[in-house]
Amino acid sequence: MPKSLSEGQQRLVFGLLVAVLVVFGIYLSMGGFSGGDDEAEGNQQGDQQPSGEGQGSGADQPAAAPPSPIPTTAVDDMQVLDWLPFPEEEMKGAAATAQAFATAYGTIDYTRSPEQYYAAMEALATRDYARTLAQSSGAGAMWAEMGEQEAVAEGRADVESIRSFDDESIVFVVQAQSITEDDSGASEDLGDFAITVVQERGEWRVFDFQPADAGNFGEG
Repeated sequence: MPKSLSEGQQRLVFGLLVAVLVVFGIYLSMGGFSGGDDEAEGNQQGDQQPSGEGQGSGADQPAAAPPSPIPTTAVDDMQVLDWLPFPEEEMKGAAATAQAFATAYGTIDYTRSPEQYYAAMEALATRDYARTLAQSSGAGAMWAEMGEQEAVAEGRADVESIRSFDDESIVFVVQAQSITEDDSGASEDLGDFAITVVQERGEWRVFDFQPADAGNFGEG
């Protein structure tokens, strides 16, 4: 049988063990076995490298999107009406209003009152412009003189061109004529007029009417 330690020897061994544990604890508290931490710190610093450093040729980056050319239209296939702010039927309706207004302007029955003459144009005008026309209905002595002759003039008009347009209005250039209904068949070319039409109350109406060389050039 192994010889058991004496009481003094047991105390000595126990004391040595305690001393070893104390030294080991001090060693750990002073950063012992720090190699793993240094390695972890190194890895962390490596993860924080600026973008592009330490990387390969960029194979992991997403590829740039290829260009997307816009479709083009051959000249022969261009649809000019598609560039206008209104469809074709709307443009025709606007032109019809301008033409009807110029026709009413040239149609004068001097056997009737000036108010009746202007009323035909007011019916085709915006609210504001209709009020302006109503204030212009005093034809004076000239109307009375022509009334004695019972003269009647038939108006005619024709749209010649579009001067300008935007999203809310169109300016037409319209030629107007007035033909007297008597034996002479005299006619008077009234000239070209710039007629601005806009949409009001769901219909095309005349907003302004001027000689073509005097205004409505579509500048404002």
